[in-house]
Amino acid sequence: MIIVIGGRAGSGKSTVAKLLSESLKLKYYSMGDLTRKIAKEKKISLTELNKLEETDPAIDKQIDNLQKELGEKEDDFVIDSRLGILFIPNANFKVFLDADEDIRAERIFRESRLDELSNEPKDTIAKIRSREESDIRRYTQYYDFNCYDKNKYDIVINTTNLKPEEVVKIIVEKVKNKIYSRSK
Repeated sequence: MIIVIGGRAGSGKSTVAKLLSESLKLKYYSMGDLTRKIAKEKKISLTELNKLEETDPAIDKQIDNLQKELGEKEDDFVIDSRLGILFIPNANFKVFLDADEDIRAERIFRESRLDELSNEPKDTIAKIRSREESDIRRYTQYYDFNCYDKNKYDIVINTTNLKPEEVVKIIVEKVKNKIYSRSK
């Protein structure tokens, strides 16, 4: 069982993916955590790293190759990744999480993601938009792929008014239904 959780920044990808992996007793991987680690190692913000990646594809390639390898060599995991559906085409279930922009900014602020933090909510929203635009530019240029195209996923969940546990419950039910319908 391989489940890919994609979506927008602040939609709950990491939280939901961690809880889902615990619920289903699967391994958990986070490409967002890896990207933030790389930014920290380079002593730059995530926004600055995204700008750097627009001119130097080496960092993206490093992360992307790790995802490809996971998909080829491992089973039974949940991964939170915007490009997971591209690099792990054999994933059994693909979930896109979204939420209202203001809620996403608030969540990022609450989690103290300092690289995206500002004193004004409008600034946080602007940074989120800038990051998403950078993702779209890079992924279109490198792979002719838009990671925010919801049509590529098995299910889209708006998490604006949902608790992470509620989102996990929805996903588990959908996964069970998909498995059950295939076994008929």
